Amino acid sequence: MRSHRIALATGITYNVLEWEHPGDTTFVLIHGFLDLAYGWHEVAPLLDAHVIAPDLRGHGDSDWIGAGGYYHYMDYVADLDDVIARFARKRLVVVGHSMGGGVAAYWCGTRPERPHALALLEGLGPPDQSEVDLAPRTAQWIDAWKRARTKPKPMSSLADAAARLRKHDPLLSEALSLQLAEHGTRRTQAGDGLVWKHDPLHLTMGPYLFRREYAAQFWRKVACPTLVVDAAQSFMNLPDAERAARRAYLAHHRHVTLEGAGHMMQRHQPAPLAQLLRSLA
Repeated sequence: MRSHRIALATGITYNVLEWEHPGDTTFVLIHGFLDLAYGWHEVAPLLDAHVIAPDLRGHGDSDWIGAGGYYHYMDYVADLDDVIARFARKRLVVVGHSMGGGVAAYWCGTRPERPHALALLEGLGPPDQSEVDLAPRTAQWIDAWKRARTKPKPMSSLADAAARLRKHDPLLSEALSLQLAEHGTRRTQAGDGLVWKHDPLHLTMGPYLFRREYAAQFWRKVACPTLVVDAAQSFMNLPDAERAARRAYLAHHRHVTLEGAGHMMQRHQPAPLAQLLRSLA
């Protein structure tokens, strides 16, 4: 695994992890909300292919947005377009987990001629928000800026950070939680503890709502074979009927349920997940 720092056309400098392997196939692995590229470190070596995994803007070791900026969904898509142009080989398999699945699907719908395959790991979006009242939501967003930019309370140790990860992911082992905590935190400037690497601004609820019909415009344009993976023990997925309705927008899809895994399936079942993904190469 090697790490690259690259300046993108969008003005953000990204951290991209790369696993070298001969051949014409590149897997690009896109992490989810508040995660980071290192979260793929058990899956990537098992793919028997060239692999890249970016830290999305405001996550991991990639740049935070500048003063006055915000994290908008299509910004991730534009960043990904440049990362793929810089690193990907002839045959491209795009894999997105959770929020990263939305980024992956939007990009594949935008550039339908480029990917050879797509995998969406519980990546078909959150519940539809078409009926949400926009005015109160926008007020909440504005007010949340003040809280996001206050100094976060530091965690005392890696063990503390790892315990917080396990609290939200009961299937996560202690050993792996410590590894993820080590790569996902940084020491405060004051040296009084650890904070997460992601920008706290991500914790604000943005003013632009998820609408299924908007996302469907991109899903309909995905031309490549698509593997949709759900986790058998997930507590973050959509109802079965809604999942089926969203899969139906993908013209060439196959649906699989991964046993023994929760929402963070790349942590829980890396080898079976890698086997599923290798079938796309």
